[in-house]
Amino acid sequence: MHVLTKPGTLAFSLLELIVALAIAATLAAFAIPSYRSHIAKAHRTDAASALYRAAQFAESAAHVDGASLPSGLDQAPQGGRAVYRLRILPADDSNGGYALEAQPLDSGPMADDLCGTFILDATGAKSNRGPASTDSDDCWSAR
Repeated sequence: MHVLTKPGTLAFSLLELIVALAIAATLAAFAIPSYRSHIAKAHRTDAASALYRAAQFAESAAHVDGASLPSGLDQAPQGGRAVYRLRILPADDSNGGYALEAQPLDSGPMADDLCGTFILDATGAKSNRGPASTDSDDCWSAR
């Protein structure tokens, strides 16, 4: 009879290894969607924050119609790899003088997000233009 392990040493059986892998797979099945949801909420919060910063700039600028946002205010998040691009929309009768939009990059992680493009105008009205009809309050809140 040939012994593969020395007497007194510990080893895992195949059954114990399979049980441990099954537990790890179950935890991953619940953790990964939750993590992705958390990341999407963080990106949406970045877009809303960037729009508020850009609105402060637009309020202090003498002439915003047709102007572009300075570097750093033209993307969300403010530093690092951009997920949203910000721009100033032209004035019309309903937006109070200007509107700002944060549009997800086509190649970014939020390209297919239901909230789509975030819009904030000079009156403080918040809205979204997305692929599906969504409640913009859900998109703008950090819940």
